[in-house]
Amino acid sequence: MTFLLLIPLALPFATAPLGRRALRHLAPATALWLVAGATVVLACCSLTALGAFVLTGLLKLPLFAAFGELVRPLRTPSNLVVVPAAAFSVGALAVSLWAVCRTVALQARAFRAATSEADRRSTAGDLCVIDSPRPDAYALPGRPHRIVVTTGMLRSLNPAEREALFAHERAHNAAGHHYFLAVAELAALCHPGLRPTGAVIRLAAERAADEAAAVVVGNRRLTAQAIGRAALAARAAQGERPSFAPAATTGPVPQRVAALLAAPRAPHRTARWIAALLIACAAVSACASAAGIIGFHHAVEVAQGEEGH
Repeated sequence: MTFLLLIPLALPFATAPLGRRALRHLAPATALWLVAGATVVLACCSLTALGAFVLTGLLKLPLFAAFGELVRPLRTPSNLVVVPAAAFSVGALAVSLWAVCRTVALQARAFRAATSEADRRSTAGDLCVIDSPRPDAYALPGRPHRIVVTTGMLRSLNPAEREALFAHERAHNAAGHHYFLAVAELAALCHPGLRPTGAVIRLAAERAADEAAAVVVGNRRLTAQAIGRAALAARAAQGERPSFAPAATTGPVPQRVAALLAAPRAPHRTARWIAALLIACAAVSACASAAGIIGFHHAVEVAQGEEGH
């Protein structure tokens, strides 16, 4: 049981390298769904494994053993292994819970501030223009979806580039990329191995929006030019917007521009292997977690005298 529960704690470290390869060989939208889906499964499985270690350690204590109506000793590895694992798991879960609550509170505050500022401005369709010399543009989720752009950004681009930028941000809202970014940020707080995956998911979301914008404007070079000029104008000037609000100026812009200027590549056989490995990581982690929990439940039933050894 203990060995099986270690698998969900180890597999998340493989997600980011596989995700980067998936983004190189798969369509950005496909890679986004694959990496984000695997990330959610791996995060949930790692939390489940930590919870199982905590319960195992608690049931080794006389008070909790009596509360659990254990009439026999719980059969587990040596206490020299179980107790430190349980203590580590308690600390890890406490830190993750605190970080998740803090991040949710901060992001909710930033979202309310961004929404309130947009509500005070006049809109033209889904476009909300804020009078500010700081160049910025991003997709603001909510009902209704809006594209927030500053006058500083509008002055930095010509009319054709503005349309490409707006198409990029509309693609974010249409595909619900803010959900992917929020999931990536929260998953990174559940397991350190998933932290690099957040950058992969953000890049995949931006690449997917880049490709969608290029289709809308019908000009990949113009889309690349608009994104490059917008990023140069914005540089590090991120406003008070939530981190899950996607923006064309984020991520490794040179890599995105190069991908737009290059001719789209046909899917390679490697892509199927990468996709299969990502799915396999999620499946193995889920199976190991389920088997570990079933084994733990069986051990508890044996200790309660409900089943034979």
